[in-house]
Amino acid sequence: MTYSTLAMSIAESPTLRLNEEARLLRERGEAVIHLGIGEPKNRAPLTAILSAASKLSTGDIKYVPTDGLPSLKKAIIRYTEENYDRLVAPENVIVSAGAKQSIFNIFYSILNPQDEVIILAPYWVSYPEIVKMCYGVPVIVTPPDDTLHPRFEDIERVVTSSTKAIIINSPNNPSGVVYSDEFIAQVVDFCERRGIYIIADDIYHKLVFDGKRPTPAWKFTHRDIENTRVIVVNGVAKTYGMTGFRIGWAIAPRKLVEIMTNVQGQVTTCVAPFLQVAAEGALLGLQSIVEQLRLTIQNNRDVMMNELHTFTGVKCVKPQGTFYCLPDFRAYTSDSVALSNFLLKRAYVVTVPGKEFGMEGHLRLSYSGSIKDVTEGIARIKWALDPNSPNEIYIGDKRMVRDWL
Repeated sequence: MTYSTLAMSIAESPTLRLNEEARLLRERGEAVIHLGIGEPKNRAPLTAILSAASKLSTGDIKYVPTDGLPSLKKAIIRYTEENYDRLVAPENVIVSAGAKQSIFNIFYSILNPQDEVIILAPYWVSYPEIVKMCYGVPVIVTPPDDTLHPRFEDIERVVTSSTKAIIINSPNNPSGVVYSDEFIAQVVDFCERRGIYIIADDIYHKLVFDGKRPTPAWKFTHRDIENTRVIVVNGVAKTYGMTGFRIGWAIAPRKLVEIMTNVQGQVTTCVAPFLQVAAEGALLGLQSIVEQLRLTIQNNRDVMMNELHTFTGVKCVKPQGTFYCLPDFRAYTSDSVALSNFLLKRAYVVTVPGKEFGMEGHLRLSYSGSIKDVTEGIARIKWALDPNSPNEIYIGDKRMVRDWL
């Protein structure tokens, strides 16, 4: 039996695999702490739940326009005007089954075989795989120092006649770094002049700390929505804690949205209308839930940083947003996959190897769970790795003795 060479080349999502491993361990009764999780613990906004329930109660759940319900697109237009100071038309908006599908649709619609896409390390694990699925070539740009912040000159150095796009995720998953205004301005100016698409993945743009506000890429272009190369992707998953609703959107020139709509129409037809109505409820409801979530995560960030500062040999850039950090564990090992597997086996702590994000020797740790998860999770990791930590620890009701250091 033969299979698609392209499909077989696509890597399994490490975060989804780790979620499944954690679930299976918990089913066996193990006291697993999940520091690899990519979603906040809060409940979905009540306005989202009530809106979805009201739609479901009608029993009228049928096909809807492929590019999204007009009422949701209207809410997205309002959100865009309030948060980006840009007025766009309904024809510039397409709603998809999560921001991930939005990104796939964009690449599928702009790439020809062997077109290159610049991806800034550390990067979200799905970017290179999505580019490859669309017959493109990922070109990885890695920061030269421990700041985890890209340099414009490194991007400029890898641009070729085949460069079609660059994707920017700020605040950044997995590092939590917010890119500087100077950097974003340089990239936008360069790409607008060279005709290179800039895909701004803004899914974490509201989850920022210490008074920091990421400046939208749109601010640095004078071109209107129909002529700019800036494409904005967003959604309700992270800002509202609605990861399971799978609602994202892209804002782009009308012609590109038209092409993306044709692509989506042949793949998923449309996004479930009751889920779209839920997203509309979140966008139009009380926005205090967003600030409450942001403050909770900022507090969790502070606890995580305090715990990591007591960890011998571990260095970590303080996150300015998201709910992740990317500490450097190279004082212990440069093999992040082996380290992640070791911590799961010995300490029952789920982490994500930095290799998956283009940063070997690091681990992505999430602080989107509880304070207890953060403090106990780091205590277990220290016990497993740091010879200066106590030799014994309780994991659940089991007394564990470290016998490998």
